[in-house]
Amino acid sequence: MAKKVALIMGSDSDLPVVQSGINRLRTLGIPVEVRVMSAHRTPAQVAEFAASAKENGYGVLIAAAGKAAHLAGVIAAHTTLPVIGIPVKSSTLDGLDALLATVQMPSGIPVATVAIDGAENAAILAAQMLALSDCEIADKLEQMRRDMVDTVMEKDRRLQDKLAEEN
Repeated sequence: MAKKVALIMGSDSDLPVVQSGINRLRTLGIPVEVRVMSAHRTPAQVAEFAASAKENGYGVLIAAAGKAAHLAGVIAAHTTLPVIGIPVKSSTLDGLDALLATVQMPSGIPVATVAIDGAENAAILAAQMLALSDCEIADKLEQMRRDMVDTVMEKDRRLQDKLAEEN
């Protein structure tokens, strides 16, 4: 059975930020469960979820949080599964606070961190981790890369055609 990915948001207001990651995981055929849990308001629930994630069939955990952004670190402290943090842009410091809180983890408790609001890259990184032991996901990632090349080459062709018409 394929491993699942959990995408945990610190607040339901983060859904617009993480939606592209949810969509990417679904496009790649990876089961994703999306939850709202707070490192500060529901710490026992976060710890329980993380501690039981492996036995519940998860392969990678993604945590999206803004401001203090301790969610990914708290999750990582309670599991040996890979944890990917998505720093969410807030109104106070444009996400720099969340980025620093997510990336500055102590030795022994790593959190892979993507760009501020980088949910799609978090999903792709999770897929790459799962692809190490799942050939079907690996094949889908390879196809995704080929499709990206085709898209860029087509945009270049259209640009060259447009520029030629202008001369």
